[in-house]
Amino acid sequence: MNLAVGDDNWPNGASIFSPELKMVDLDAMQLFVRAVADGSLSAAGRELGLSPAAASKRLSRLEQALGVRLLQRSSRRLTLTDEGAAYYERCVAILADLDEAHASLGAGQMDARGLLHVAAPADLGRQWIAPLAAEFAAQHPRLRLRISVSDATLDLFEHGVDVAIRSGALADSRLVSRRLALNHRVVCAAPAYLDKHGRPTQADELSGHACLMLHRPGRGILPWTLQTPQGPQALRIEAAVTCDSGDLLRQLAVDGYGLTFKSAWDIAADVRAGRLVPLLADIATPDANIHAIYPSRRFLPARIRLFVDFLHERLQQHEADVLDTVRQAMC
Repeated sequence: MNLAVGDDNWPNGASIFSPELKMVDLDAMQLFVRAVADGSLSAAGRELGLSPAAASKRLSRLEQALGVRLLQRSSRRLTLTDEGAAYYERCVAILADLDEAHASLGAGQMDARGLLHVAAPADLGRQWIAPLAAEFAAQHPRLRLRISVSDATLDLFEHGVDVAIRSGALADSRLVSRRLALNHRVVCAAPAYLDKHGRPTQADELSGHACLMLHRPGRGILPWTLQTPQGPQALRIEAAVTCDSGDLLRQLAVDGYGLTFKSAWDIAADVRAGRLVPLLADIATPDANIHAIYPSRRFLPARIRLFVDFLHERLQQHEADVLDTVRQAMC
């Protein structure tokens, strides 16, 4: 299938298409989008019934027609070029619009279909987002689900992520967001650790304790930030342990190895079971609300819109219980 296109300008004024290009092959466009989502051109080709050689040839023809390189290809990974990232975002929107146009002809309402790639932080992802995403997928038989759980901040365009769940401040202006639930972070520790080392009641007492801190690749150690009359203030604390996995830090705290700084949603179950105790009741922390973020474009595929609506509804059902559980247990 081919799609006629007109002249489309990039923000810097350079045309996204070469002057000779009159038609875009939708099959090649679909191959490109799947290759980004799968991280493999061969895997994308198999999904479309193509041999590795045929998939490579089809992508090369697309790049030649556009006059730009879309992907840097090596034996280990695919990496989007800057031009590829811009073209990927537009391709996803075009294919999603076509998918929904076809669906609307045979159904009175839009249905979630196709591949939904969801990324979430480790602890929140395993405890909340992954189970809810699986529940959502079970309600939509034509949906294929891919979940990435990591405390690294993934680039949505580079990794082909449809929806990322993040807490705290949002920085990427290319993305749009929707708040899913209220949240804040708290210092916490196991009862056994507190019985042995004492309970800190002031922020300046934290430096005398073993602090278990999150290290994010490319961003360094996540500071423990408290709310003061002058605004948010990052504490100067030396870490006893650093780790790039928030759920592992929580488990180390449960096992009695020190204090950690975690989201209320991450520790509510442990607090309820008596495995962790939230501390510093008289000291507020800045909001770290939970958001769904997704690429900014005019029309969202039904699978993204419906999934974000579903997450918002489900998390709202638990929000009051989570926050009350942590607040009432603080000491």
